Amino acid sequence: MLRSLHKYAGLFATVLVLVLAISGVTLSVIPAWNKLQAPAMTETSLSVADLAARVSANYPAVEQIKRAPSGRITAYYFEGDVAGAVVVDPATGKGAADYDTSPVVQWLTSLHRSLLLGDGGRLTAAAGALAMLFLSISGLFLVARRMGGWRQFFARTRGPLAGRLHVEIGRFTAAGLILASVTSLYMVANTFEVLPQENTTPDFPAQVSGEMGLNPADMPALAAIPVSQMRDLTFPYADDPTDVYTISTDSGEGYVDQGTGVLLAWQSLGPWQQVFEFIYMLHTGQGAWWLGLIMGLMVLGVPVMATTGVIMWWAARRARPKMPKGVAAKQADTVILVGSEGGSTWGFAATLQDALMAKGHSVHAAPMSRFEPEKYTSAKQIILLAATYGDGAAPSSAKGFMDKLIALKTAPAARLAVLGFGDRQFPAYCAFAQQAVEQAEEKGWDQLIPMDTVDQQSPQDFARWGAALGQALGHELALVHEPVQPKTRQLTLISRREYGQEVQAPTAILRFALPRTSLLDRLRGRGWKRFEAGDLLGILPQGSDIARLYSLASGTGDGFVEICVKKHAHGLCSGQLLDLQIGDSITAFIRPNPDFRPARNKKPVILIGAGTGIGPLAGFARANTRQRPMHLYFGIRHEASDLFYGEEMPAWQDAGHLETVNIAASRTEQRAYVQDILRRDAARIAALIEGGAQILVCGGREMAAGVTQALHDVLAPHGLCPIELKAQGRYVEDVY
Repeated sequence: MLRSLHKYAGLFATVLVLVLAISGVTLSVIPAWNKLQAPAMTETSLSVADLAARVSANYPAVEQIKRAPSGRITAYYFEGDVAGAVVVDPATGKGAADYDTSPVVQWLTSLHRSLLLGDGGRLTAAAGALAMLFLSISGLFLVARRMGGWRQFFARTRGPLAGRLHVEIGRFTAAGLILASVTSLYMVANTFEVLPQENTTPDFPAQVSGEMGLNPADMPALAAIPVSQMRDLTFPYADDPTDVYTISTDSGEGYVDQGTGVLLAWQSLGPWQQVFEFIYMLHTGQGAWWLGLIMGLMVLGVPVMATTGVIMWWAARRARPKMPKGVAAKQADTVILVGSEGGSTWGFAATLQDALMAKGHSVHAAPMSRFEPEKYTSAKQIILLAATYGDGAAPSSAKGFMDKLIALKTAPAARLAVLGFGDRQFPAYCAFAQQAVEQAEEKGWDQLIPMDTVDQQSPQDFARWGAALGQALGHELALVHEPVQPKTRQLTLISRREYGQEVQAPTAILRFALPRTSLLDRLRGRGWKRFEAGDLLGILPQGSDIARLYSLASGTGDGFVEICVKKHAHGLCSGQLLDLQIGDSITAFIRPNPDFRPARNKKPVILIGAGTGIGPLAGFARANTRQRPMHLYFGIRHEASDLFYGEEMPAWQDAGHLETVNIAASRTEQRAYVQDILRRDAARIAALIEGGAQILVCGGREMAAGVTQALHDVLAPHGLCPIELKAQGRYVEDVY
């Protein structure tokens, strides 16, 4: 609900908010510019009396002296019948520059305050400020939800460039936008006298001395007020003994007798006026030019967020397939609820809905976040199609589903079927779907068929599950689904290093050039994604529509795409990759793997791998420019044949990227596996773990299982175990 409100409020208010933001950013520079242009006041103790005397000596017909928050002092005077204004130097009282009110600044101010439309424009601008306030606050909650809670609020973002920019800039600017919106609404309320009003002008004195001609320099009331506190000083009318000086300061307003120089009346600012003065300063930067620049910089993020927000909305709209027209929730005998992050699961939902409707079912499809069992009065079965986000989290369209399920007092009468979508190469394979099943079982919710899974959007897995669903429903159900392939690019091979020929285990480190991507494509999420070592390169081999995934040994900052590949017997993709020559190309895409990478802290990292599992570990070492302690444990067959990255490792050690390198060779006289050198180095490993170190393991499943057992043996005497470390995110595996 909050996400939809944020999206549509942003779309409808985009133009209005942009006008207010761009004009506000321009005006935020004015206080700093005025401060820069104002003549410096060298006398810190200069009084209003001295300033008035100096100005009146140069401009005998002066009517008023004003001091702007920037410190610029302007004198207004008559020369004959011609009115004049000049910026004066407080040290001499002489004109330092012509006073000029820029028509552009006046126009921008009117545009920002009232859209050039008077009181009606002020109310419209207030609506824009209210929209900005809502978007800022709702955006904060949505970022917290996306990042996994407030504690992870500043965690690294992932996804298309437009989404990452939207979040990063939003986190930086939210405080400023909230402040700008609240202060704007306060000033509008004050303008329309919604807030209490106070009289800040004292009553005119009943009696004055009637004397004239006293030099302002000799007036004690003016001598007691420093220029730094003055706002304006209005001189009495010439030849009028009943008139007085009117002095306005930061603390109030008063009248001074022109004949005696004594204070006749004074009115201090009330609390409401003081609050308004403070709010005005916060919003405009007048009196705090540096704050104006900071606020302007934050508000400058609005055009970027508006642009990226529209791009995200359009991309999401295009990515989600058009669903068949179903029926209302109360009329449906079958309810399909979809939990999807990138939109692909909706394609499966559309195929399922089509097939069920063809068999005479009335179907209602909706996101899992809209789980409303009280409305499913005619439903006989509820089907969940649930993808998993990250390490077992709910995908974007299933936010809040688990909370609603937990809150149920009784399970729905309709039977439940759950199909999980994921990738078996990830540790948390279909974990969110499994959590939903477990919670449903706790509620006593009857299941139509046992939970099943679809691996890597497999049409075959989906069809097999459909057959089982149809059998449970009492009729055939043929689900023929054409999966949407991810956006791919052509990668050109620029170098290769070969290993393992001597032991009949051909392996190569393949390096490809980065594809060129326009900024517009990146913003629209259609370009080549940014990536890091540990992310996955999906490669579509010739003759197959199912991608193979390889762990990346490089990041975008390295300027190339690198993987480590071993040729497998009858391996279609590995065989084609090992046959590539310099200049040949492959079709590939990037799949993020955000959970497999070093944590963002300064704690030590223990890298454990075997064979081609060295790929991402080498990438982590290459990227370790901050020289955090990294310790590599690497298992190979023989140093002479397959010591991958053996050329780089000494240089990485010299540069501080790797603190230690420990090699286990299984085809030598010493004959050791990586598990053996872990046990051999037990004391240091235990000390590192007790000091907060993280473990990253990459390689085959058998190797990973052996490493887990070895670390269990190493850590048990210290009261630690791999299971605890995994729960804490300090033991992460990428196994195949």
